[in-house]
Amino acid sequence: MEKSLYETLPLTKINDDLYRLRCHNPGVMTGSGTNTYLVDGEAGFAVIDPGPAEAEHINNILMAVGGPGNITKILLTHMHADHSPAALPLAQLSKAPIYGMSPQDDPFQDQSCELDIIVEHDQIVDLGDVMIRCLHTPGHVANHVCYLLEASGIVITGDHIMQGSTVVIIPPYGNMKAYIESLQLILDYPVQQLAPGHGEMIADPVAEIEALVKHRLGREKKVVERLCEVAPISLQDLTPLVYDDVYAALHPVAELSLHAHLLKLVEDVKAICTNEQWFYLGE
Repeated sequence: MEKSLYETLPLTKINDDLYRLRCHNPGVMTGSGTNTYLVDGEAGFAVIDPGPAEAEHINNILMAVGGPGNITKILLTHMHADHSPAALPLAQLSKAPIYGMSPQDDPFQDQSCELDIIVEHDQIVDLGDVMIRCLHTPGHVANHVCYLLEASGIVITGDHIMQGSTVVIIPPYGNMKAYIESLQLILDYPVQQLAPGHGEMIADPVAEIEALVKHRLGREKKVVERLCEVAPISLQDLTPLVYDDVYAALHPVAELSLHAHLLKLVEDVKAICTNEQWFYLGE
């Protein structure tokens, strides 16, 4: 890419094959903005998570790759509003197919975007000299996919792993048990760096993933301890007890993840809910 692009666009070169283009949509849930990744191969560019359908960001993508004709594939980690809506206008301009997994009946995901190719776990997307491996990583949502650049060991993580913050898991479309298992799945691959959907590059993926798993299991332990002390108790009343280390203003969001923790305990046959009251069943 031309050096002048770095002066005019929020563009960062990760390596010779990978570039990050940040969307100007900062916020509580998006941090500094959604990261769109541009993978440069002999067979053209793959655009991963083109972001919201904002004209400025779409134009920035087109400028960065040198025009719509240079886009040959569009890959989605998932279809939340800050990750996928730009896919359809980009596909219309470039004629590139859209890859991803279907959100099915998830009302919180972008239903306007029709996938051309439904990816499978461990499927390879071929850009000629660059191979991208699709990793099905359910948890944040059931259809979440991470993308491993085989040569460099960089995993583009979408919302599976976000630098500087934890991921919100919202049942029934998010699943805490699946999320923890998907974190551990990534360690089965030769990962060298993580390229998150929000934030900066993560240089030590093993330490990051192990810390995330430890944090989630630590929170689960606290859920169990509080249930043992106060059950039966409602989800709403349990939230401030489990998240007493979090600002009260964030408790409505924390309640969503707490629900996911409780449902994991149900899956593990360690908890039960009766008449909206939660009980711990023991080991």
